[in-house]
Amino acid sequence: MGEVVAALGRGELVAIPTETVYGLAADAGNGRAVARIFAAKGRPRFNPLICHVDGVVMAEAHVVLDRRARRLAERFWPGPLTLVLERSATSTVHPLAAAGLPTLAVRAPRGPARAVITAFGHPLAAPSANRSGRITATTAAEVVEQLGDAVALVIDGGPSQVGLESTIVGLADGPPRLLRPGGLPAEEIEAVLGEPLLRAGPGAAVTAPGMLKSHYAPHAAMRLEAREVRPGEALLAFGPDLPPGAARAAAIRNLSPRGDLVEAAAALFSAMAELDRSGARTIAAMPVPRHGLGEAINDRLARAAAPRPGGNPGEHPGEGPQPDAGRDPMRD
Repeated sequence: MGEVVAALGRGELVAIPTETVYGLAADAGNGRAVARIFAAKGRPRFNPLICHVDGVVMAEAHVVLDRRARRLAERFWPGPLTLVLERSATSTVHPLAAAGLPTLAVRAPRGPARAVITAFGHPLAAPSANRSGRITATTAAEVVEQLGDAVALVIDGGPSQVGLESTIVGLADGPPRLLRPGGLPAEEIEAVLGEPLLRAGPGAAVTAPGMLKSHYAPHAAMRLEAREVRPGEALLAFGPDLPPGAARAAAIRNLSPRGDLVEAAAALFSAMAELDRSGARTIAAMPVPRHGLGEAINDRLARAAAPRPGGNPGEHPGEGPQPDAGRDPMRD
């Protein structure tokens, strides 16, 4: 732990395992360290980062926790829930981490990441530990494969348990909004709040991570709602019954042969990465139910299949200029 804390104190990047996915962590109060995150990921600077805290007390120094936020934090922290809240005047988080917005995204993770934050004593900015727009890393090996020497240390905590990034809820103004479905089903959040979550519509301003249209993408093209497998395609399956043509698929990975959405969520990114390595030009993804964690799974599949910058299959989305989705980029 001492080596990790020392590296963070020097402004270096450390990959840390959380219950959701691996995070690329840096001192959220160090502007140079935060800038290294954007550089290592090739991430647009208008795309804000999540600041990870070890609990409510640390969060209170950086965001305004209203009654709704406290209720959710008390119920789901530590866990896969990120809250976008009004930034506190006392916050020492560097503006770059918030992409210049008056709000801040905060989360208290489970697992080794929380112990690191407590030992460091300050929030860590920690987006997913992968190249921007590419498939999210859920193992230490995938972090090394994508980021290599850009990371000073990688803490190997084994495969991520949840396998999807956190659910993000906006509470800064007005009704609660689901900004990104994730590892905590929206239905559970709505039950605690006692009111529905509004969904962000197409073209919504980028106020939280994971809102870019093209994201989580393999090199191969993605074909969604596939009910047959075409020649040369790999198959991302779900459930016990495979579609016609499965026998000739270039590769097959079943997210959950028994049709379990929790199991499917945990396997999603690793399955996409495995099929991408098969060399198939297209991955055919079978339909997945949209309730519970299925909402987040379908969100990730849709963003993986979205048109990519330049329009060329196999190009890394997110590594070039991206449209601003309705707001000015943060000034350097």
